[in-house]
Amino acid sequence: MMKRLVALAFALPIAAFAQAPTPAGTPVDPAAWRIDKTHSELTFQIRHFMSRVRGTFRDWKGAVALPDPAKWESATIDVEIQTASVFTDNDRRDADLRSSNFFAADSFPTITFKSTRIERNGDAAKIAGNLTIRGVTKPVVLDGHFLGLQSVNGGQRLGFEASITVNRLEYGVKWNRAVEGGGMMLGDEVKIEIAIEATHQPPRS
Repeated sequence: MMKRLVALAFALPIAAFAQAPTPAGTPVDPAAWRIDKTHSELTFQIRHFMSRVRGTFRDWKGAVALPDPAKWESATIDVEIQTASVFTDNDRRDADLRSSNFFAADSFPTITFKSTRIERNGDAAKIAGNLTIRGVTKPVVLDGHFLGLQSVNGGQRLGFEASITVNRLEYGVKWNRAVEGGGMMLGDEVKIEIAIEATHQPPRS
C-alpha cells in the first residue's frame, strides 16, 4: 500500500544515503547529493470505503547522483523504504499493514525505487525507474517537477517532487473485503508522492 512519494525521491551507482555520515578523510564524490530526510516527505493514500486513508513511512533513506546541477535530467535516484516503519496514526491498522495481508514486512523488509532515465521538459520531468514491493519489481514512470537549486552556507540544496499511482494487485498486495451492497472495502490504486530536498557539500581542497 502506498501522498507527497517521490520530488525526484528515485542506473548509475548512488554514493551516499540520507543521514549517513561520511568518515573523516573519505573522498567526497562531487556528484553525490544526500536526501535531507528532515525536510523531505514520502507518503501514500488509498481509497477506504468512500474516503481516503493516508500514511507515510518513518524510516527511509536515499541519495541522488547529479554530475551537473545545470542538467538535472542527468540525475539518478535511489530510495529505500523500511516497510515496518509504515505509519497511519492507527496502531491496529499499522500492524495489519505490516502483516502478510499487505507489506509482509518480515519477509520483505524494504520497498525500493531506482531510477533508470529522466526525460526533462522545462521544470517538469518523467522519471522512469524500477519499483520493488513485496519482492516484485515493475518498471514505472513518475511525474516529477524540479523545484529549484540554491546555495546555502557554502553548500547547495535542490528540491523536487514526484508522484505516481500504482495498482497494488500487481505487487501481490491483494487483501480486500466485500461490503454489503456490493463493492470492496479498499481500492486497488495507491497514490504515492514524494517531496525531496537534497544537499551537497563540495569537497574541501
